[in-house]
Amino acid sequence: MKFVNVLGAAMLLGATCSPAFAGNIVVQGTASAGDFWQSQYESWAGKLNTMLGGGTTLEITPFQAVVPYRETIDATGAGLLGGDMSAVSYFTGRDQVFAIIGDLIAGYDTVAQASGFCEIGGGKELLQEVYNEIAPGQIHVVGCSAMAREALVSSKPINGIDDLKGLKIRAPEGLASQVFALVGASPVALPYSEVFTAIEKGVIEAADASSYSNNAASGVHKVAKYPLFPGIHSMAIHQFIVNKAQWDGLTDAERATIETWYKAMTSSMAQVMDYEDRKLVAKDIEAGDLTVINWAQEDRDKFREFAKEAWEAAASKSPMARKALDTHLAYMKTLGLLED
Repeated sequence: MKFVNVLGAAMLLGATCSPAFAGNIVVQGTASAGDFWQSQYESWAGKLNTMLGGGTTLEITPFQAVVPYRETIDATGAGLLGGDMSAVSYFTGRDQVFAIIGDLIAGYDTVAQASGFCEIGGGKELLQEVYNEIAPGQIHVVGCSAMAREALVSSKPINGIDDLKGLKIRAPEGLASQVFALVGASPVALPYSEVFTAIEKGVIEAADASSYSNNAASGVHKVAKYPLFPGIHSMAIHQFIVNKAQWDGLTDAERATIETWYKAMTSSMAQVMDYEDRKLVAKDIEAGDLTVINWAQEDRDKFREFAKEAWEAAASKSPMARKALDTHLAYMKTLGLLED
């Protein structure tokens, strides 16, 4: 079935689907067509194309524009996509290593710390090692980065870790659900599209949802008036992978330009996301309709201690998952986030 889906993608791409796309790198992203973040991606792609001078171009398509989001690895490896810019945790079903690299729940306090794991903590090299194992010679990792810290919405105050006990909270299956269960909450698996109605009807009381701005745009704050910001749990890491044959076909100057551009883009977008969130938080606090809760560092540290048990359980699922967690832990201890 996976081969049929990838073959279908090739038919959709048509003539552009020749090896290396004749100098055009078609990358599938995670933003929806027409939304603010897709416009940001397109703007940054335009900057890169100007820098490259016309010989090679980059196109960032909207979410699932070419293939289903869980098939981008196969499509990139096969040369049906030039690359992928999506959340690493999307591929957790293949191996728990993607969960641990992609979103170490409650692991980091800031986006800069999580991005640093990729850039200087060994995360990028580890991700390349994973792809070398599952798709030998097919995928090159340009980089990886966190860009936003998710908020958490709630219809009742959650002022610290003790308030999570017995809380009915929407959380995706995997590390997030396991961590919330460990602190005594009752995780419920629901799609994001059902969060508003589920809180309104009392099916759940809180939700691991999205960024503060996205939650506001979806209207969730109308029924969940006690948002946590900054959030306490999720900080997804996104990847930028490229078909290796296409990457190898670039000049040294083109490769260096793309690597430098990617760092600039992710850093800028992280700043924009944080600014948009904080601007809206300040507006909501002034309006007085919402009670925005910011946990004390003591409670954040306690939450991380509970999360470590879930990390260890995930790491036991495969040798690469174990290596990924060890890489995280070494980096986090250097930052002072964990005791020796």
